Amino acid sequence: MEDGPVLIVTGGGTGIGAAVARSAARSGWQVAACGRREAPLALVAREPGVEAIVTDAADPAGVDMLVRTVLDRHGRIDGVVANAGVLREGAVADTSDDDWAETLRVNLTGPFLLARATLPHLAAAGGALVGVSSIAGLQPPMAAAAYATSKAGLAMLVRSIARDYGGQGVRANVVCPGWVRTEMADAEMSEFGSTIGAGVEAAYAEVTTLVPQRRPGRAEEVAAAVLWLLGPESSYVNGAVLTVDGGTTTVDAGTVPLDFSVVPRG
Repeated sequence: MEDGPVLIVTGGGTGIGAAVARSAARSGWQVAACGRREAPLALVAREPGVEAIVTDAADPAGVDMLVRTVLDRHGRIDGVVANAGVLREGAVADTSDDDWAETLRVNLTGPFLLARATLPHLAAAGGALVGVSSIAGLQPPMAAAAYATSKAGLAMLVRSIARDYGGQGVRANVVCPGWVRTEMADAEMSEFGSTIGAGVEAAYAEVTTLVPQRRPGRAEEVAAAVLWLLGPESSYVNGAVLTVDGGTTTVDAGTVPLDFSVVPRG
């Protein structure tokens, strides 16, 4: 068995999950990065301290295999990051049964299955769970009913864990990123950019116009928040919902037409 605490990261092959896996390994964690695609996981596993486990973490058999593999190799589980997610666009009337079911399966049922399987081990270790939700779970965007619903549900699932298992030494918290540069977001920006005759960079600039920091986040910035919630510095933080959004959720749509920067103060 290796030294260092043991962390499971789902959706660990790309984006925020990959950034969490790499950052955690550099901070001394032994990381099991899980995902359905072998190729991107193999790239992340080049980081010393990261191992790749190819499985579907939204499938009961896949979760069982993941947890058994980690326990066989390391004998313990100290942290879990429920990050795997999918996005199926559509308002309610435009969302198919299949898209609704798949979104909830991956974004909500998967974290439930993983939490249920790992909670006894997290309690034994005094460990922590972090759910990667989205500000879409706090303020729904247009035409993303299934995604927003699943992310809101994930936040409540994690807060329920905090309430029910805090007395057993488990901490459970949520991060809600805004626009973050990931492979999935790049694909969205490419599609959006094609509708406005702009490239990916211009598309990011357009969608972050009202973000107080005027830019998308980096996956490493979200990973830093996740690692803080996993670590001892946040030992009395439990059931928190931490936005990592450049201030996006501070914006009041009703005041956007007003330019307060030119209003005299005092």
